[in-house]
Amino acid sequence: MRATTIHAPYDMRVEEVPDPRIQEPTDAVLRVLRACICGSDLWAYRGEAARQKGQRIGHEFLGIIEETGSDVRGFQAGDLVVAPFMWSDGVCDYCAEGLTTSCEHGGFWGAVGHDGGQGEAVRVPHADGTLVKLPADAASDDHLLTALLTLSDVMGTGHHAVLGAGVREGSTVAVVGDGAVGLCAVLAAKRLGAERIIALGRHQVRTDIALRFGATDVVAERGDEAVEAVRALTKGQGAHCVVEAVGTEQSMSTAVNITRDGGAIGFVGVPHGSGTGLDLGVMFDRNIALRGGVAPVRTYIPELLPDVLDGTIDPSPVFDLTVGLEEVPDGYKAMDARTALKVLVAF
Repeated sequence: MRATTIHAPYDMRVEEVPDPRIQEPTDAVLRVLRACICGSDLWAYRGEAARQKGQRIGHEFLGIIEETGSDVRGFQAGDLVVAPFMWSDGVCDYCAEGLTTSCEHGGFWGAVGHDGGQGEAVRVPHADGTLVKLPADAASDDHLLTALLTLSDVMGTGHHAVLGAGVREGSTVAVVGDGAVGLCAVLAAKRLGAERIIALGRHQVRTDIALRFGATDVVAERGDEAVEAVRALTKGQGAHCVVEAVGTEQSMSTAVNITRDGGAIGFVGVPHGSGTGLDLGVMFDRNIALRGGVAPVRTYIPELLPDVLDGTIDPSPVFDLTVGLEEVPDGYKAMDARTALKVLVAF
């Protein structure tokens, strides 16, 4: 089969790899229909996250089950399913608490020795605990499939961010970051009843999507100017609920400085850089809470799925470029150059 591999910084290849096969009785083999490139994949692409030569990549995908192990009970060949960005057994103490990303037997797609999502097929460990079944007729609806793909990561991660920020009916929310996760956080905040949503971003194509998703205000400034702009919109106080969806020292510093005293920051930006942007003294003095981290999207899919299916939310506009599998390296170039927001891979 064909799959995307990484060989060195900026060296992505689509090449022949061994077909996946059932290795454990809890496995399933899935034929991929849709996958995508994540902003976090760019850290490996740029050489800022170590990868072995020839390692698989990609962690967002959905598809049709082709084969199941003897112990798989919830699925059968022909089922359309979506996979969260980490696999989990669904039965350990952490899974029982909803923290599937800390599963004692879990793992991340594309880890050494495991299939990545940017390929024709994937071996899925712990299929019963990992996969979520989708309506069979969705397989013939291109638009719906694209929207459903966001449940594998970005929509669930945006939801995790707004839960961490404490968003509720009538909230004022500020979202730092105009990438796909930040935009999905805007949509998630709107879904939870936020009254005012301030999107911080410099790219009009992206902030236009934020407005479409429910943002009421856009702040294009950065740094101190961004802080002043948000405070000017909030009676000088800042927002009670702030999402940090970038992961740099500057973005976290901005998030802290636009949070109202007594407010909370939901952080889901993958941290990168030398510092955190956090001053615990400031957070202590102003009673600012910090919650977030790796999103347990497997826990959120059952809640979000009905709203995607009935059109209450449609996260599909975060995909602005579609490529075939052989063009995935070009997709990485486009996202790295910021000429694409998020790249969809259609099979």
